[in-house]
Amino acid sequence: MKEQSYLELLVRLAVNFVAIILIVRYIYYPKHRNKEFLFTFSLFNIVIFLLCFLLSSAQLELSFAFGLFAIFSIIRYRTVTIPVREMGYFFLCVALGIVNALIVVNDNYVNIILTNIIFIVTIFLLDRRIDLKHENYRFIILDRLDMVHEDRRVELIDDLKVKTGIEFHRIEIMRLDYFKETARIKAFFYSNRAESHSGTGDDED
Repeated sequence: MKEQSYLELLVRLAVNFVAIILIVRYIYYPKHRNKEFLFTFSLFNIVIFLLCFLLSSAQLELSFAFGLFAIFSIIRYRTVTIPVREMGYFFLCVALGIVNALIVVNDNYVNIILTNIIFIVTIFLLDRRIDLKHENYRFIILDRLDMVHEDRRVELIDDLKVKTGIEFHRIEIMRLDYFKETARIKAFFYSNRAESHSGTGDDED
């Protein structure tokens, strides 16, 4: 590798490193507080960057680059379900590594710097400034069948608010058990963060 190639590698790596640190440490972590993904995001970004840069000297074709992007972007851990938001960050970190390794600079690094700024500003605005509410829910077993009557729906919601401290705004009756005199209901509330819910197939009955 020539001296100019070493210099280009160091500049690209520095830009990529600063960008990934800003994204995962100062945008993602302060809001989501998940240390496990800091390691994953950073590791995949650096590995993809080095792999693409080193292979680019061997006349890496665009189709091969997209192939790498597709392979690493669909990786899933079998021991844990990755939330949709974290998958978005993972996708971004992989894309950032590929872009920083393969973007044409021609001894002018303005393109790569501007591209990284666009990445950083976009994810900052989407995750930290655009505050969208998600409709989440909780499954609740109710031991009073008389409360599920349509005429007492408001009273039931108010009672759930007092008992749980959650601002529910609507409910759905999922199942009635007249033998046990219980009802399985789905209570909905708004939150700034989406939540995953696990359950059996009868949750959607």
